[in-house]
Amino acid sequence: MKYIMLIYQGDALEQQAALPEDEQKQVYADYQGINETPGVTPGLPMGRPENATTVRVEAGKTLTTDGPFVGMKESVGSWFILEADNLDAAIELAARVPAARYGGAVEIRPSEVYW
Repeated sequence: MKYIMLIYQGDALEQQAALPEDEQKQVYADYQGINETPGVTPGLPMGRPENATTVRVEAGKTLTTDGPFVGMKESVGSWFILEADNLDAAIELAARVPAARYGGAVEIRPSEVYW
């Protein structure tokens, strides 16, 4: 089954920036290791939420708003796709994501087709 893993940054970026250089290098190595894990399709890092543009369509008219859809402390900072046998395997990999250790979280969603 495919799982979409959403990485919520929370305070992770600030906490990681405060780490000694050797620990910062380990964080990067941890992310690289996840990206090289069989079954993982890496996603692209996302820009900061304050640079987002939200698009809605109401009564056939396209409306845009500066910023994210909702204001939240834990914005999505990146994502990846995991092909795994089950949710337990997805949870095991999500626990390796550095953001989950440094004030963020990883949301796991099974990939589903609705149409």
